Amino acid sequence: MRSNMAKGKKTERKGASAVREEQEALIEKVVSIRRVAKVVKGGRRFSFNVLVVVGNGRGSAGIGFGKANEISSAIGKALSSAKKSFVNIQMKGATIPHGVISKFKAGKVLLKPANPGTGVIAGGPVRALCEAFGIKDILTKCLGSRNPINIVKATLIGLRQLRLSREAAPGTGERKM
Repeated sequence: MRSNMAKGKKTERKGASAVREEQEALIEKVVSIRRVAKVVKGGRRFSFNVLVVVGNGRGSAGIGFGKANEISSAIGKALSSAKKSFVNIQMKGATIPHGVISKFKAGKVLLKPANPGTGVIAGGPVRALCEAFGIKDILTKCLGSRNPINIVKATLIGLRQLRLSREAAPGTGERKM
């Protein structure tokens, strides 16, 4: 009986190391850090807002937002939030299957596929998200708002709309071939 329990512990240890290796392989990028002030009777109280993007570089990523009185704890909260909100996207090689315009509040983002070797042509927030997903070739343009939070959320909405075949995306206005 003891030998079975010992074997079980060994497999648990291997599982824990596999989880650690998977976490080490994650791409973590801080998109924005903002210091905000709350005016109180004695003066101003400062706190920090952090927007973070976490991905595995193979078509899966998440975004997180953290608030705290110190930057390090805000980043920690944002990272744990991002790891909980992972989503998968469909990619065509190292690029996206088709172009899309997505919107979140006042932020609009144009995403277009690019030829191999083009690279990631994008602004800061969109670039961080594309690198976290593992997209190597893409053309993007931010339209409307320049707020990093709205731009990242609009990009995520656009990337989630992607489909590999036209039949899988009804209502795009394109004819089936």
